[in-house]
Amino acid sequence: MKLRGRPGLAVAMGSAMAALLVFYCALSGSQVLRAIAFYSPWRIEQQLYKLDVGWPKRPEYFTGQTFCVAVDPLHDLVYVAQRGANVPKVLVFSDEGYFLHAWNSTLEMPHGIFAASTPTDTSIWITDVGTGEYGHTVKQYSPSGKLMQVLGTQGKAGSGLNPLQFDQPAEIFVEQTGEIYIVDGDGGMNNRLFKLSTDFKEIWLRGENGTGVGQFKTPHSVTVDSVGRVWVADRGNKRIQVFSKVTGEWLGSWSSCFVEDGPSSVRLTTNEEYLIVAQLSINRVTVLAAPPVGSIGECHVVNTIQLADEVKPHLVDINVKTGAIYVAEIGAQQVQKYVPLN
Repeated sequence: MKLRGRPGLAVAMGSAMAALLVFYCALSGSQVLRAIAFYSPWRIEQQLYKLDVGWPKRPEYFTGQTFCVAVDPLHDLVYVAQRGANVPKVLVFSDEGYFLHAWNSTLEMPHGIFAASTPTDTSIWITDVGTGEYGHTVKQYSPSGKLMQVLGTQGKAGSGLNPLQFDQPAEIFVEQTGEIYIVDGDGGMNNRLFKLSTDFKEIWLRGENGTGVGQFKTPHSVTVDSVGRVWVADRGNKRIQVFSKVTGEWLGSWSSCFVEDGPSSVRLTTNEEYLIVAQLSINRVTVLAAPPVGSIGECHVVNTIQLADEVKPHLVDINVKTGAIYVAEIGAQQVQKYVPLN
């Protein structure tokens, strides 16, 4: 490595790399993977986020298992969906943490939630993995909880396309254009990724159960970046897979960052510099470097937020206006807010 004008730095880096090589040679295969995931030239040792201990103002409103959270940055609202007997299924908070209202309408077991907000319209989309009369569906609600649209066949699991059927759909992402991406398969018969048009017609469909390229084992979360890439948390296969949003073509995958635990959630930060990933079984929120236009490349850990034991971060969302991260924790039965330090 040649560093013009900085020979001392070059010598130091060379010594460090030599020591690192000796260290890796002394490790087993699995230990090497863990060490490589920990050591990264992208890693920032100081924390990038801090916990907002004042959010929400009254956490006692969380009365069930908080499975998912969605942010509407245009109206400064945060929607939390929870499960449990005789509890409101959706709680609505202000971005400052004040409880506003709740609703409980035609929902059995909410799993994923997304706030699709434009200056003229707002919809709250929720995936329902229940097995009763309302389950196996993806539902569109108004901000006040009025049911507007149901995708899937209520109460019936399936793999059909006409009519459209789901089996425990995990999460939904809606672009500003109105096009929809759904990962279908939180433990059910399906392991697939949909893209639907604004009138809910299939544009493309990818995936089946398996470990190969483009196959899934519990596709759990989905997000889309501004350069046309669809990022899927393939939790059971301990990897993130990436597809073209136009054609559905497979573009690449990351697995080296997920040796300990698969990703359960994936979201992009405001400037798309980082991917925020929840890892449920190891109680961790991981910050990954997001690649720019071009090759997906390798996975690089930038920073981590280590949570307490049994917190179990399930799904996350980001306020694209403020950069704050909201983490839905099914073990702690709460949602926590983390704010950027810079």
